Amino acid sequence: MAHLDMDAFYASVELLRYPRLRGQPVVVGGRRVEAPVAGDDGALQFARVRDYRGRGVVTTATYEARALGVHSGMGLMTAGRLAPDAFLLPADFTAYRDYSARFKRAVAALAPQIEDRGIDEIYIDLTAFGAEPARIARRIKEAVHTATGLSCSIGLAPNKLLAKIASELDKPDGLTVVASADLATRVWPLAAAKINGVGPKSARRLESLGIHTIGDLARADFGLLQAHFGRNYAAWLHAAAHGRDERPVVTQAERKSVSRETTFERDLHPRQDRAELTAILVALCDRVAGDLQALGVRGRTVGIKLRYEDFRTLTRDHTLLEPLDDAASLLAASRECLRRAPLDRPLRLLGVRVSALVPITEIAEDPGPWTQRQLSFND
Repeated sequence: MAHLDMDAFYASVELLRYPRLRGQPVVVGGRRVEAPVAGDDGALQFARVRDYRGRGVVTTATYEARALGVHSGMGLMTAGRLAPDAFLLPADFTAYRDYSARFKRAVAALAPQIEDRGIDEIYIDLTAFGAEPARIARRIKEAVHTATGLSCSIGLAPNKLLAKIASELDKPDGLTVVASADLATRVWPLAAAKINGVGPKSARRLESLGIHTIGDLARADFGLLQAHFGRNYAAWLHAAAHGRDERPVVTQAERKSVSRETTFERDLHPRQDRAELTAILVALCDRVAGDLQALGVRGRTVGIKLRYEDFRTLTRDHTLLEPLDDAASLLAASRECLRRAPLDRPLRLLGVRVSALVPITEIAEDPGPWTQRQLSFND
């Protein structure tokens, strides 16, 4: 199993366009950021993060900006305090979708069993290549660079969970192999938050219990985990810490939904933190729309996922008359879902999902009896 993750994807695409910014802290994001313009001397004038005012969030950042504490989903006003001199660029999803399609075509030409996880990452089933997955992984990396001029990192492991962890270990441009026998030496020393699905709030709660690493989590008493996280999440934490994951690669033809979610650094209240939550919702809709367009599909059912401070999770769905793949329509439908959800308690996670997917080439003129009123996070 392989997990391929493009390195700082959006920012890397921007660096192809603005090579003079290589090696500099660069942040991509915001809703009202202007593209660089030429000054009187003909040189491009770039905005700085310190000058941004508004509710925008960071879409991505170069590794130089990340070293200063900037990360995806962070408010740009916060990023401005951490990296005031970082360059600020607007997101260009048309370009990102183009480069996404390029790298996926390059991979599919070599290893067609792909699960598309969004605009910048995929899982690849390499079982057909026998005992030499590293050899084909190197060829995949070369093909991706040839097709896009960009680097990617690949993790090779027995399952998706470990492959995802492995792909993060040697970024950028990494190729990392983690075998089952490496669990104790390569995975257990990592922070528990390195498990995909353990967010900042869960990590802090684990730390309060003396559980700092994945190894600590593997050795933790299940009863203790269940008392603090509930039976289902505790069982998942225990299995993940032991490197167990039975999920297969799901090819595009079998895919049922597209989703993105964010676990917050701190709990956010729907009223007191409305501006920050709105910016995060907008960013999630932008990314899901980009994923849909990269996949060449539209969806008729939009859903939101809320996880409250006490770890209880709620979902709401909204079915549309016409299938969508654009951010504005997705935002409107997501707000309709939120209108039917209790918003009187702090939240620790927000997610957006689109299902009932239809390939663009198969959308008929008559969409069928899909009716439901659309309603709004701000109202």
